[in-house]
Order: sequence, then C-alpha cells, then structure tokens
Amino acid sequence: MTTISVVIPTRNDADMLAVCLAALADQTRQADEIVVVDNASTDNTAAVCAAAGARRIAVELPGIAASTAYGFDEARSGLIARLDTDSIPPADWLERVEAILDTAGPLSAVSGPGDFYGENRFARWVGTSVYIPGYFWAIGWLLGHPPLFGSNFALRSEVWDRIRGSVHRGLPRVHDDLDISYQIPPDVKVIADPTLRVQVSARPLAGWAAVGRRLSMAWTTFSVEFKQEGPFRRRRRRRQWERDHAG
Repeated sequence: MTTISVVIPTRNDADMLAVCLAALADQTRQADEIVVVDNASTDNTAAVCAAAGARRIAVELPGIAASTAYGFDEARSGLIARLDTDSIPPADWLERVEAILDTAGPLSAVSGPGDFYGENRFARWVGTSVYIPGYFWAIGWLLGHPPLFGSNFALRSEVWDRIRGSVHRGLPRVHDDLDISYQIPPDVKVIADPTLRVQVSARPLAGWAAVGRRLSMAWTTFSVEFKQEGPFRRRRRRRQWERDHAG
C-alpha cells in the first residue's frame, strides 16, 4: 500500500502549528508519519509536536530550503506531502493527494492553490485573486509545467531521490518550492489541481514590507537557478522531451 509522510517546516509558530496538526489528525486518510522540521524555534514547538504525536527534527542550518530538504530526506514514505505551518488542509486532503499521485504514476507531483485567511480583506483578496493565479500562470509559463506551491504540494519519493542533490539547501534566501520546481526533470509529470485547496494565512501579503521580502527571495531564487541553467534552455529541453515521448 502507498504510504504518506507529511513534512512541515517551522520556526517559532507553535500556535499555528497546533492548528495544522489538528487538521491532519482529522484527515479521512491518516498520514503514516508527520515530520515537523524545527528550525531553531524558541517557543513551545517541541511540546506541540509531542502532544500531536509528530516526529520533530531539529535543524540548525537557516532557511526554508534547508528545512524542507532535510524533512524530505528524513521522510520514510512513498509519497511526501508538504504543508506550511499556517496551512489548514481540508479533511480529504491526503485522501485526494494519494488518489491523484496513484493515478499519475511513479514520477509525479501535484500542487494546488490556497484560500487565504486572517489579516485584512484586501490581503486575502490579493492572495486568492492575484498572487496565486499569477504564480501558477507566470511561473508555469517560465517552467513549461505547473510550479509547486509550498503550502500545498506532494511528490513521490522517487522524484525527490532524483533532485535531492541539486536543490540549493544551503542558501537561506531561496524559496524551496521554486527551487524544487526548477529542479524537476522533464520526465516528471507535474499536476496542478485547482480543486486541491488548503487554507493559508495571508500574513505574507499583509504589508509592503512582507511582500517585498517574498519578491526579494523570488529574485534571489531565480538568480541562482538561471546561473545553473537558463530558463529558455530549460523550457526547450522539457518541450523536446515531451515531443520525443508523445503518444
């Protein structure tokens, strides 16, 4: 049978982590393990993990890229699902992730959007109506396949085994979801399912300073990726593979 690990990077977000873990406890298809990657938290994150029965792994290397990569390395299941600390998945989230990837095959990944909560109405509207659609459209065009959204995606462990050595886990200002998306090879099927939704906090969009930090990290991430392989060359390589394997 398929097994699923859920990886959640966190840092000083114990209250939101407790809500996320409670949502995972209510899943119609339970996770086989929950891995919380604690990036030097000084709050009661450890107690929250213990109460929920989650496996907590401490990582000192700073940055979301390092935390996610370390959690994926430690995952023991055939499917690796990824949530942010402020993600709140619906009760059928893991059941649907399993069904989608079982149908897609051994080299596959899936991602879906977020419905933003908290902060103010404008921030929620920007997140749901501008940020998410723009991210999937613009980055999808650049990559030649849908990107992964860090608050809501899953991939097969075989995919991670292929790219674990190429992700930029040592760079704190790299977006892990963009980095993983860019490293995905042409033969991996990436599915964007608009109905696979989770709730996500609007706090990264609550002000210009927060938005600026995200844009700065995106710029840094693309600068790193483009040095490794230019985006148009990468897109052509994927399109060529798809043509060669059509039908």
